[in-house]
Amino acid sequence: MPPILRGLRVVELSAFVAAPLAGATLASLGAEVVRIDPPGGGVDANRWPLHGERSLYWAGLNQGKRSVTLDTRTEKGREVATRLVAAAGMALTNLPTAGWSSYERLRGVRPDLIMAVLTGNPDGSTAVDYTVNAAVGFPFVTGPEGWQGPVNHVLPAWDALTGYLLATGLLAAELHRARTGEGQLLRLSLADVALSVASALGFIAEAQLTAAPRGRFGNDLYGTYSHDFRTSDGRHLIVVALTPRQWQAVVEATGLAAEVRRLEAERGRDLRREGDRFTARAEITALLQGWVGRLTYSEVSEAFEGGQVLWGPYQTFKELVRDDERCSARNPMFEELDQPGIGRYLRAASPLVFSAADRVPPRPSPEMGADTEAVLRSWLGLTDPEIEALASERVIPAPGAA
Repeated sequence: MPPILRGLRVVELSAFVAAPLAGATLASLGAEVVRIDPPGGGVDANRWPLHGERSLYWAGLNQGKRSVTLDTRTEKGREVATRLVAAAGMALTNLPTAGWSSYERLRGVRPDLIMAVLTGNPDGSTAVDYTVNAAVGFPFVTGPEGWQGPVNHVLPAWDALTGYLLATGLLAAELHRARTGEGQLLRLSLADVALSVASALGFIAEAQLTAAPRGRFGNDLYGTYSHDFRTSDGRHLIVVALTPRQWQAVVEATGLAAEVRRLEAERGRDLRREGDRFTARAEITALLQGWVGRLTYSEVSEAFEGGQVLWGPYQTFKELVRDDERCSARNPMFEELDQPGIGRYLRAASPLVFSAADRVPPRPSPEMGADTEAVLRSWLGLTDPEIEALASERVIPAPGAA
């Protein structure tokens, strides 16, 4: 069966995380995504982490795409880029859109164009994941209890959510075009994504409706029960109990029923309730750490698995790829591939699985500009003399050179 997005074409002009992730998401579902970069690459071509002198960051966010190098500072470069956008009918960018790259101009050559423009703030001003996160409030509820000052997190969560939402928006616009024949301009900002999520999770309402600000609770889970523990052989694990059944599983697997009943009587709490587990979290953690701390990781694992406890190990990235079968070629999502200039390592396909379409296998990211000639021939029908003329004027790399 063909991939779910076979036949969809997208031109991407992007940098950083969210927009490239949106393009990679579409490519992983079978769309033909052509990324246009300037000669020498864009601002993120050499971003860390590096392997040797090659960016693992760039390779990860651009796998499965095709790469065209084009100097859009030149009139002919802008003309070629415009023709590529017209041929695709869908464009994705988080770069400034003015002059040749504005929706109004590009729609003039492709009336049903779908164009997605991502900005930092909704007014178009600059913001990135880290500044957005700082402003929304999460650094003041992240970190150890009692810590003073903000604590940043490592995962660029707003970039990731925005990338996936941007891909969703493009597909929604494509569905609308298929029904009506009408293209459109799609706007999205990182800040609005963060605010939307903060609203959905109740943070904004809580800030308006409660007198005291939300505090920090370290590795405790606000409003319910979860904590980290250490076994006698030094392994770290997490235990979660969100529901009465999950809590009962913890109590039964640890054999702490009598101690839990005594705690409930002393505190006047019913620990089957999430809120009561949260208010008694310190005492619960002391009980569980006493039990976990006497056992090895293997012994805890056996008891928890047998009792259907909701738990899991803490792992480093090294441990993840070494020990976890979910992150291995035994998971159909993964495959070991050779990435030019870097080497052989695991690459992930889309995590989506469709019953009526084949999964697109993982593919390497392109060498910068490696598809320039092929795309100009297949998309625009340019001849060898025309390609050579563009190369001679340095609009594109010389034939055979990336």
